[in-house]
Amino acid sequence: MSNYGLFINYEYCTGCHTCEVACKKALNLPEGQHGIVVFEDGPRKNINGKWELTYLPLPTHLCDFCADRVEEGRLPNCVHHCQSGIMVYDTLENLAKLAEKHPRSVIYNAQA
Repeated sequence: MSNYGLFINYEYCTGCHTCEVACKKALNLPEGQHGIVVFEDGPRKNINGKWELTYLPLPTHLCDFCADRVEEGRLPNCVHHCQSGIMVYDTLENLAKLAEKHPRSVIYNAQA
């Protein structure tokens, strides 16, 4: 799993929180604990007078990238259930190529 990672394209996240719910159920986490959490940045008016609101899904220290699901050949729960399709689980090499095309994105290394 060390050559794999999670790509998140923040530009198109709608803030639906489906990744949070899917992860919480998969890990059977108690209230207040999350494997991934969606932060809200904004709303605020930028210097051009336009309003900005960005949602930022962020894996926490409880995230194990659904190691059991991945071993079975399935996607991590957050990726599988992402309604906007902004999450990709793949090799770091492939994710780096994808990130070149999407500057408002981040890659999290799945290294244990």
